[in-house]
Amino acid sequence: MRKPKILILGGAGYIGGYLTDLLAQNGYEVAVYDNLLYETRFLKNIKFIYGDVRDYNKLSSIINDFDIVIALAGIVGDEACAISPAVAKAVNTDSTKWLTDNFKGKIIFASSCSVYGINNSLIDESASPNPLSLYAETKVASERIILDSPNGKNHLVFRFGTLFGIGDEHARLRFDLVVNALTMKAALGEPLIIFGGGQWRPIIHVKDVAEAIMYSIQKNICGLYNLSYKNYMMNNIAQEIKNTLADKPIKVEYTNLKFEDMRNYRVSSEKFKAHGWSPKYELRHGISEIYRKINEGRIKEPSDPIYSNASFIKSRFL
Repeated sequence: MRKPKILILGGAGYIGGYLTDLLAQNGYEVAVYDNLLYETRFLKNIKFIYGDVRDYNKLSSIINDFDIVIALAGIVGDEACAISPAVAKAVNTDSTKWLTDNFKGKIIFASSCSVYGINNSLIDESASPNPLSLYAETKVASERIILDSPNGKNHLVFRFGTLFGIGDEHARLRFDLVVNALTMKAALGEPLIIFGGGQWRPIIHVKDVAEAIMYSIQKNICGLYNLSYKNYMMNNIAQEIKNTLADKPIKVEYTNLKFEDMRNYRVSSEKFKAHGWSPKYELRHGISEIYRKINEGRIKEPSDPIYSNASFIKSRFL
């Protein structure tokens, strides 16, 4: 039986890097479509199509050559979306509408647990979204567009927890994600400043996200799913960094100052795990690999705006 041909929109990014390698290694015919917003080149031995997801003419000429589209492209994060709401809506939501209207195959869409906003219960996919930012609003809107479309029952939407760790050896790292950001500070000898510390976040290693996507393709899974490894309080993430790097002098500072990011939620990923998938990478694994890369001097300027979505967009376009 022929394996499906797969197009990864945004395949040069943080998730797409390892996902592209993983699918290719497992015999899938893969192509990457990306505008290289955060990159200057794409050197992998994978079919590459340079393009923006708002370029509907270009997309229409290629899209139905594929059986599955994995939609990773987007303006990601609250701060990044707030820089230009019009662009965020066009990239994150309008392009999703075009895709559902014009693509005949299966869509696997990258959403976020950010859609839950504040919820003090352990919540599953039946919980009502409570978006607190434009970013979350664009994800909720896109989810509805996909799942309510005529072919909606055949599509798949993942609500990812906060990512951490390293995927492949080429894609840009992100230091605007809580585990990676705090580990970077530890590697640079800076104190880990925790605002409050009682906020909950579901987290997941970037490689586990890729593994779950491939698993869903192999098992032809459709529907809406949370995807996470475990739920952690912010102060427990800091403590895990201290425990993992026990031989390093790491200082944690707590402040009661109100932090602008008020999200607080715990999610259950049992619905997807019931299909037989389980995460492989623990929190300490991601901490260790990020620390090692910085400590060995393999990342020359960890504070460079390129490692933060919002900081880079501001530095380049404002």
